Amino acid sequence: MIEGFQNATKIPELRRRLFFTFAMLAVYRVGVHIPTPGIDRHALAAFFDQVKDTIFGLFNLFSGGALEQFSVFSLGIMPYISASIILQLLTVVFPYLERLSKEGEVGRRKITQYTRYGTVVLSIIQGLMISFGLEGTRGPAGEAIVLEPGWKFRMMTVVTLTSGTAFIMWLGEQITERGIGNGISLIIFAGIVARLPSGITSTFQFVQEGELGILVVLFIVALMIAVVGTIIFMERGQRRIPVQYAKRVVGRKMYGGQSSHLPLKINTSGVIPPIFASSILIFPATVAQFVQHPWAQAAAAYLAPGQWLHDLLYMALIVFFCYFYTAVVFNPVDVAENMKKFGGYIPGIRPGQKTAEFIDRVLSRITLGGAIYLSIVALLPTILISQFNVPFFFGGTALLIVVGVALDTVGQLETHMITRNYEGFMKRGRLRGRRG
Repeated sequence: MIEGFQNATKIPELRRRLFFTFAMLAVYRVGVHIPTPGIDRHALAAFFDQVKDTIFGLFNLFSGGALEQFSVFSLGIMPYISASIILQLLTVVFPYLERLSKEGEVGRRKITQYTRYGTVVLSIIQGLMISFGLEGTRGPAGEAIVLEPGWKFRMMTVVTLTSGTAFIMWLGEQITERGIGNGISLIIFAGIVARLPSGITSTFQFVQEGELGILVVLFIVALMIAVVGTIIFMERGQRRIPVQYAKRVVGRKMYGGQSSHLPLKINTSGVIPPIFASSILIFPATVAQFVQHPWAQAAAAYLAPGQWLHDLLYMALIVFFCYFYTAVVFNPVDVAENMKKFGGYIPGIRPGQKTAEFIDRVLSRITLGGAIYLSIVALLPTILISQFNVPFFFGGTALLIVVGVALDTVGQLETHMITRNYEGFMKRGRLRGRRG
């Protein structure tokens, strides 16, 4: 592994890409600490201590702590992710978008352009809602968070936050094009990893104060290593369906006749199901912060992390979104038609509709295993904190993102080195790139 990183610095182009990636991530982290005008930051920090288990806490996690400081990057990259997911879902509904998705590079650029427009629109809406919400919110001592409420503050907030999100979107695209890895994923990765030092510091403080024992800390470290190993194993897990291509003669040459396979990932949906499930379940807690009604307070109490109803619904929603998102991004009928077009078939299965049904049946079975794995990883921190009072500073979704992005980036680094006749990170075999 160390030799692999040393080889990476020997390639001039790869060295430039790595330097550009680190430089852009440094720019992002600097922007996280640039505050938006018109806010009492101390009152806002006290407010976030109270709402860390609501949707604000989720947004704050993916923004790398920018929302807690109400910086120019407070919205983070979430509007872009939301716009991307919305367009993927609309591709199934609107034939025009479906045709664009099949037109190669030209169609991809058009969809990317629509994603940018959607990001700006969502940023404007979210920025306006946040400005209204902050004007009506007060700190624990009753102090106002907004210094000078009114439309001047609202417009300034909308322009600032929208510009920040657009700049982050541009940074992500630049990293993808001129750096290493997927820029958007790396920005989320940097925001989550930036919270690691504070988690380690808090752990040492608990140990010094006697609230945590050494054995408990060793148990947490061992558990995190085991969880990371499980995530790596499951994210690389595939069901390979054998595919045979018939021989065909074109002119004087014979094509086909070779054997291949169709790889189906166990976790096709990635981290989307836990994110969607978390957003839905923490919505009542968010509403309860602004609506002082007995029903809202009761719903927030029953759906609080650690309650049996919360855990049961969380698992059910993860399983549902695993199947739903897999059905959106993977179409067995298109795969079967393309296979038939190029003379491919699955041994023992008739081409066409029967092949599509077989692929769909296999995909449904392995998706269940992937959904159970996601549910366990996502619920493990909640169970440890609520049932055993063991602090776990990274949620399951955060660990999934960190490990997945790290694997994807290392896989791209290895691809660059192998194409230039350098030894990769793994002497036996090769890391397979993660499905985007």
